[in-house]
Amino acid sequence: MNKYLASVIENVKKKHANEPEFVQTVEEVLSSLEPVVENHPEYEKFDILNRIVEPERMFTFRVVWEDDKGEYHTNIGYRCQFNGAIGPYKGGLRFQPNVYPGIIKFLGFEQIFKNALTGLPIGGGKGGSDFDPSGKSDAEIMRFCQSYMQALYRYIGPDIDVPAGDMGVGGREIGFLYGEYRRLKGVFENGVLTGKGFSYGGSLIRPEATGYGAVYYLENVLKHDNLDIKGKTIAASGFGNVRWGICKKAAELGAKVVTLSGPDGYVYDPDGVVTPEKIDYLVEMRVSGRNRVKDYADKFGVEFHAGEKPWGVKADIVMPSAMQNDVHMEQAKQIVDNGVRYYIEVANMPTTNEALKYLLEQKNMVVAPSKAVNAGGVSVSALEMSQNSERLVWTEEEVDARLKNIMDTIYKNSVDAAERNGLGYNLVAGANIAGFERVATAMVEQGVF
Repeated sequence: MNKYLASVIENVKKKHANEPEFVQTVEEVLSSLEPVVENHPEYEKFDILNRIVEPERMFTFRVVWEDDKGEYHTNIGYRCQFNGAIGPYKGGLRFQPNVYPGIIKFLGFEQIFKNALTGLPIGGGKGGSDFDPSGKSDAEIMRFCQSYMQALYRYIGPDIDVPAGDMGVGGREIGFLYGEYRRLKGVFENGVLTGKGFSYGGSLIRPEATGYGAVYYLENVLKHDNLDIKGKTIAASGFGNVRWGICKKAAELGAKVVTLSGPDGYVYDPDGVVTPEKIDYLVEMRVSGRNRVKDYADKFGVEFHAGEKPWGVKADIVMPSAMQNDVHMEQAKQIVDNGVRYYIEVANMPTTNEALKYLLEQKNMVVAPSKAVNAGGVSVSALEMSQNSERLVWTEEEVDARLKNIMDTIYKNSVDAAERNGLGYNLVAGANIAGFERVATAMVEQGVF
């Protein structure tokens, strides 16, 4: 490996030994960049790699809120403004008990390259809190969001940093956050947050966008092998917004998703989540707060496997769509043993580095990385920003067409980047290179700071 590249990776491992998620994603991205670094000595001259792995700004803050019993609680809030070389920081807020600096950095670092791949002028950032919204009343969540925004509002804005939703932060939370921002600032800057309700500046198909984009990317992968998505079966994890969007678009195009998963296990539906009744029930499951996929099995009379993951199910395509490090070596071997050719990551870093390396070594397998596949969500968020700035409302058809064009371009640019650097048809390396080159060029041109 290139000495400069190796030294940066080693430095990150030492400095961030207690943040394994961040170390994992840095190692995965930078390891793909050797031919690029070799061909661009200016990257080492201006120390681009050491600069790009350090956030431009990261801060924490106290979030105090009152529950319905009148008792007070204190959580930690985070915002990482990782890289703004190509536009205002852009990335979601995650409210989950396991949120800590390493999670925020890992997500923010991935966001830099994901956002760059879209071709849109948005930098990378991420934020959140160790607050757990499950089991909380609407009033408790409102009070938490108001307190969170009271600390954050000074540091965000349409041309500075534009947060959005992520795990634990949906339309309800974004509404509460924006309402408090508007109260504090006294202005209607609806471009400061994305994922908003349609009534106050949100974009059509934003909730479905990540899932839709993943299916559009999958279409490109299949077309490379002269195949149609119609008739294909998909094994996927999760049951939230992303899975909902995947199911809707896959069904529309004639494919079927045959698995759902949650903390309690997974569901196998051989007929597929394809009917309006089944697809709409995913929304009911999500808003119920029960966080159980067994409810789907009970309602539709299909198999439920308690405490298991769906990677032993035979399907044409596997799409891990739930959370990071969901697929370890054991699951990767199951997927290979089932003869799966298409492994399409959707969740952020759903595969451990060891398992990903193993999958990439399989000659008959095509692996697509999450930073490219799940870029549909942030793409439509950026389209929402455009609509807000121009005081426009695009139709569902207009947004969907723009999204498809963006995903087609991401795929093409990833393929071109890998081939240009002598790596063949390597979608993982291609996505890393294409995203990095855009950001690195902007950093070089803007000087050292």
